[in-house]
Amino acid sequence: MSRPLLLLRPAAQGFAVTLLVALAGCGLSSSPDVAKPVEPPPVAELQSAPVPATFAKRMAMPAPMQMQERATLDLRSEPREQYANLPDNPVHRVAEMPVSTFSVDVDTGSYANVRRFLNQGSLPPEGAVRLEEMLNYFPYHYALPTDGSPFGVTTELAATPWNPRTKLLRIGIKASDRAVADLAPANLVFLVDVSGSMDRREGLPLVKSTLKLLVDQLRDQDRVSLVVYAGESRVVLKPTSGRDKSKIRNAIDQLTAGGSTAGASGIEMAYQMAREGFIDKGINRILLATDGDFNVGISDFDSLKQMAVEQRKSGVSLTTLGFGVDNYNEHLMEQLADAGDGNYAYIDNLREARKVLVEQLSSTLAVVARDVKLQVEFNPAQVSEYRLLGYENRALKREDFNSDKVDAGEIGAGHTVTALYEIVPKGEKGWLEPLRYANAPTADGKSVELAMLRVRYKPAAGGNSQLIERPIANQSTPASDDLRFSAAVAAFAQQLKGDGRYTGSMSLQDTATLARSARGDDPFGLRNEFVQLVELAQSLKH
Repeated sequence: MSRPLLLLRPAAQGFAVTLLVALAGCGLSSSPDVAKPVEPPPVAELQSAPVPATFAKRMAMPAPMQMQERATLDLRSEPREQYANLPDNPVHRVAEMPVSTFSVDVDTGSYANVRRFLNQGSLPPEGAVRLEEMLNYFPYHYALPTDGSPFGVTTELAATPWNPRTKLLRIGIKASDRAVADLAPANLVFLVDVSGSMDRREGLPLVKSTLKLLVDQLRDQDRVSLVVYAGESRVVLKPTSGRDKSKIRNAIDQLTAGGSTAGASGIEMAYQMAREGFIDKGINRILLATDGDFNVGISDFDSLKQMAVEQRKSGVSLTTLGFGVDNYNEHLMEQLADAGDGNYAYIDNLREARKVLVEQLSSTLAVVARDVKLQVEFNPAQVSEYRLLGYENRALKREDFNSDKVDAGEIGAGHTVTALYEIVPKGEKGWLEPLRYANAPTADGKSVELAMLRVRYKPAAGGNSQLIERPIANQSTPASDDLRFSAAVAAFAQQLKGDGRYTGSMSLQDTATLARSARGDDPFGLRNEFVQLVELAQSLKH
């Protein structure tokens, strides 16, 4: 896959090209990692290009300050984003491994990040595409709980749009929503990265506008602290009542960016502020706004994750809000939120900020169930093979399902969780070669069941885990708009990864057509926007 191209302003483009020629003329090799707006000529051609005498004379003179600043800006724009490249979940034979276990995931950051790449005119790197986060970005019409549990469970089985021999099993979870006014009092700590890497339009200015949207939603019983970090950390605002919105806004307005990034010390200070303003039986949460480019103090991945794991025991959760481009450490942001019992979102524009912190504020802040795990046991009399689409970094061992000591994902008020399995019905040709010595399973009285679904969770207030069990009937139906649209999202995520192993001959045009026909009721225009993104990707792949 080709590297994404960075779109530069015309003036910056001209300077970048001139800088490459100048370096070549000095006998220096140009770096292949410098982002360019167009495909450059071979380095050998650049090295043999003549350098105008007037420009060579300028090179011998000290560069004007303006040119130094522009050079710094262009070099800073070199892409160095960090992603976790995980292999897709493998295909399993039911006769050998009938049980699939994973933790739920309500994060949506991958979708907004992929959208950012496409809107800037480049295809996303493979590691930026996490299928489950793209699925869970969209609301679906799932049944609400009716039995006193914190969420309802829905299943649906229909034909797979990209493979006539398989079927898609969709599992949906829907938590009851709550009005913001009904939420418990909230103790929020805004932890803001004000380092030099945030000194760009997509960085601190967008962070400030985003936080002001949340300030507008605060109630008198809520309290807010503001901690910032660059080369060092400091408290800008001690715990302050939500009624004093002007004071909170003024504290946000004074933030400026510059310096290195001591992220770990900032996180430590934020937890200290959270403990100082702690509300018993309330919502206690840190909202970390950063590009994740930590470069001072504790910066290794495992130590930062362990810090979040230890601190969550105090009853304070950590939500990460990703900002920025080029130096964005998405891998750290997603994993920090997971370790801190929070959620992760990427904010690429103010509309996305409104979605996360206004329209879905209850989901973002209020947890209704903790350590939620899903387990599906497939019936070998009905299913020969299966694969779970996405959730690669949420996989659990079979024995983890019943262990209350194993951490899993949290579900907030109003959250929906969607999971898709592609299954091969018994008797259909699958992906795997048949085994010569395998014994065919014998049918029994439960042979009409496709699978058994188990959901284990802990109540938000604490206590031992509880179990929901539900058999899934082997009954295909005409696919609903929700299933057809989620299938289009899943197809798109797989197509963006480029290998087409599973989607076969299904094209991006087919994906756009399927999504367009399944938009249904789309009050916020999210599904229509998705169709446009698929069409953008199609044009970029040609």
